[in-house]
Amino acid sequence: MPRAHDDARRYLAAETGTIRKDAPFRVALVYPSPYRAAMASLGYQTIYRQLNGVPGVAADRAVLPDDAAVALPPLLTFEREAPVGDYRLIAFSVAFELEIAGMIRCLELAGLAPLAADRRESDPIVVAGGPLTFSNPAPLAPFVDLVVMGEAEETVLELVRTCEELGDKRTVLEALAGKPGFYLPAQDGDRVPPVAAADDALLPARSQIVTPHSELSSMFLTEAARGCSRGCTYCVMRRSTNGGMRVIEPDLIVGGVPETARRVGLVGAAVTDHPRIAEVVRRLVDSGREIGISSLRADRLDDELVGLLARGGYRTLTTAMDGASQRLRDHVERKTRERDLLKTAELARRHGLKTVKYYLMVGVPTETDDDIDELARFTKELRQVHPRIRFGVAPFVAKRNTPLDGEPFAGIDVVERRLDRLRRALRGSAVVNPTSARWAWVEYMLAQGDASAGRAVLDAHRAGGRFADYRKAFAAHGCRPTGPRARVPSTSELIALRRQQRQAV
Repeated sequence: MPRAHDDARRYLAAETGTIRKDAPFRVALVYPSPYRAAMASLGYQTIYRQLNGVPGVAADRAVLPDDAAVALPPLLTFEREAPVGDYRLIAFSVAFELEIAGMIRCLELAGLAPLAADRRESDPIVVAGGPLTFSNPAPLAPFVDLVVMGEAEETVLELVRTCEELGDKRTVLEALAGKPGFYLPAQDGDRVPPVAAADDALLPARSQIVTPHSELSSMFLTEAARGCSRGCTYCVMRRSTNGGMRVIEPDLIVGGVPETARRVGLVGAAVTDHPRIAEVVRRLVDSGREIGISSLRADRLDDELVGLLARGGYRTLTTAMDGASQRLRDHVERKTRERDLLKTAELARRHGLKTVKYYLMVGVPTETDDDIDELARFTKELRQVHPRIRFGVAPFVAKRNTPLDGEPFAGIDVVERRLDRLRRALRGSAVVNPTSARWAWVEYMLAQGDASAGRAVLDAHRAGGRFADYRKAFAAHGCRPTGPRARVPSTSELIALRRQQRQAV
């Protein structure tokens, strides 16, 4: 038995909430990242529970194997150990751009041609949905028959019922063509339809499976709110499907948490904007549970809430700084002020939290070295309040359907140089944990790309999946960012820019 199958059995044995159902119509729900990430996805778990609640339908899970590079086919589902390629409908949940390579690998392990154009009429219908559809699903187009756009609680039911009734792939796709929430690349081309919105009555999404092998170990997840009413110009969540944040009543949140759940995660893009968040956290903590919140906004933290978080097991207080300076935060319309960030450090110290962690972006439009130096200065103020400061730093990547759509990537050299400048300035006073500038550039090319960028991923994957393979594949396919402000620089401009970067270093 291949190792991937042994891993699946080990994971399955540790789960609570697994659904095993026999039904005439079976769906393979595939997550194109390893198990630990899949079981931390609330959307993936929600669709799993929802489909298994439909009469005549059963949904089984499969994930990208931990050792995907050397894993052997077939890719099997957890619940039945059945080959994914034998299911009539294969549905991928794709969270972000770099998971497209994982999707390709899953199709290979399922014994299917990655490109939809190369698959037979008798092959399963392959669809994709998930958070990526809120920004730019175009790079998915070469690999799928259909994309479910936006919140899928209702559209996925229409999809499954249509597949049940009509069966034949061609007939199913013809029936769904032009319907709200469905993107058929073969027919729609570059015309991506709007995202769909789920009825508020279907909220909140909740965990179905709890496992110690999730990235959020043994934590039961539940939505506290969906969407966001803030206007940060870099964020796809301002494209909320109802124009703002949908707040869930505390009784509905707390009442949906099972008695057996000892760790509870409150999920949403702006959980601390919930007007009664302190009440929700207090009720959970008073019941003896540990608590986690997916998004702490510095300007919403106060003594009561941070005290409750400390009682609920928090040891690190994490919030978003976003820009390296106040000027940049204002530029991206992030409402957080320096006084809010200082208050976060003070509240963490007062309640005995060991570390304060701030997330921020480097390479934000209009950023200069002066902004990085401003962060170094401000960190000294933070250190006077709390002794342990950490920064999680990610290169800025412009996303489609945001006000910053089409803004250029700052450049790998620029980002790395500014990260080095920040590390040197903060050496001995704060820890800097950056993500890769190179892979951020790959993410950018996909976030701003079209179907040709997806085909480039396939070539890069087949060549070994290294950064150099992606760079070569993007060039071979002539990939260029396609956002409204994207512009291909001239050769002379590129030479001048490279000269300026070398001189700056």
